[in-house]
Amino acid sequence: MMEKASPIELGTKNIWPLLIQYAVPSVIAMTSSSIYNITGSIFIGQGVGALAIAGLAVTFPLMNLGAAFGSLVGVGASTLMSLRLGQKDYESANSILGNVFVLNLIIGLAYTVLIMAFMNPILYFFGASEHSLPYARDYMVVITLGNVITHMYLGLNALLRATGKPKVSMYTTLSSVVINIILTAVFIYVFEWGIRGAALATVISQFLMLIWQIRIFSDTREFIHLQKDTFKLKAKIVKNSLVIGLSPFLMNSATSLVVVFVNRQLSAHGGDMAIGAYGIINRFVTLFPMIVMGLNQGMQPIVGYNYGAGHLDRVKNVLKKTIFLATCVMTLGFLVGKLIPEQIAALFTRDSELIRISAAGLQLVISFFPFVGFQMVVANFFQSIGKAGAAIFLSLTRQFLFLLPLLLILPEYFGVSGVWYSMRTADLLAFCVSLVFLIIQYRISSRKNQALN
Repeated sequence: MMEKASPIELGTKNIWPLLIQYAVPSVIAMTSSSIYNITGSIFIGQGVGALAIAGLAVTFPLMNLGAAFGSLVGVGASTLMSLRLGQKDYESANSILGNVFVLNLIIGLAYTVLIMAFMNPILYFFGASEHSLPYARDYMVVITLGNVITHMYLGLNALLRATGKPKVSMYTTLSSVVINIILTAVFIYVFEWGIRGAALATVISQFLMLIWQIRIFSDTREFIHLQKDTFKLKAKIVKNSLVIGLSPFLMNSATSLVVVFVNRQLSAHGGDMAIGAYGIINRFVTLFPMIVMGLNQGMQPIVGYNYGAGHLDRVKNVLKKTIFLATCVMTLGFLVGKLIPEQIAALFTRDSELIRISAAGLQLVISFFPFVGFQMVVANFFQSIGKAGAAIFLSLTRQFLFLLPLLLILPEYFGVSGVWYSMRTADLLAFCVSLVFLIIQYRISSRKNQALN
């Protein structure tokens, strides 16, 4: 893997190789987990059954909520770590490392106790039926009991990136995914442990990688390593970590809320098979936006540097190229979903009714997929140039401004199809809003450029 460019090269190097150099590691890291989610769901659908897919789909909001709490600590602490290392404040940086352990332990245990105490009511509220509840519960009990491990693993992986070890972080993620896939296949097909085996494979793979991470951070030759006196919580570190991590926490929580609405509407109008279809559709359509998110991570430092340096032509250049790549990725997803929807659904299940519902829903959901890449890149562009308000608004526009109201209205008239209509309509409207925002920003930048000249 190529090393990152120096700051000077960000303003001078050709855009194409620069964007590829920055984006490829991010794309690999972002898509690896998505690939596991797809293969894991395939094993569950083929090895356990159609109702297991429905049960798994019911757990999506809880999984997203767990990730939200993980990002609350991990993202905030890693950002704070980067700042302290830039200031060469190694004492504070080491304290952040120790505080991440303690914070994740406290939050992880509190989350585990709360979810375990109200597991059944939560899953029923999220759309489970009497038939799908046993599968959802079997999966979530194991995942929830391993929640502290997950939080520790995600938090330390973020700190690996912050301490100048992005490749180690990437290898950790890839290793976890590979181990997870192998164990899932063994636990389901060899040991016949069902959906519980898939959950156990996830926890074990993360635990093995957590041991490796702890070993890395225990190396006293490193500037940043675990020390006995760094585990004492410091109010300033805790406060700053949580404040910085609040934005990704809220976005992940918002995703959980939307999935709850989707599941409840599907449960009301189509039952377990409709929820199972969403589980299949969600796994497929998530893969392509994850690739775009990797492209966005590659674009962000290039845009930020050149915008700050006043190189607006380079800013426009990298933005156009990223939009082009993102549109290609999402168009590929659109074509695959349109051309072979039955074959995609059949990867996950042998149930003919579930295949039929999934294929029909997939074709509707991806109707405006080619426009989604544009919307995602533009939202990230505003974040890259320091316009956080616009970025957050554009990131939440699809979910809250459009999708939630549509989910309340359209299913009442069109049933299950109304849920799919809501998703594709929200995609189109979010694209339109992003286009307007970008046009306005271009006009503002043009005026500033003319004033300077």
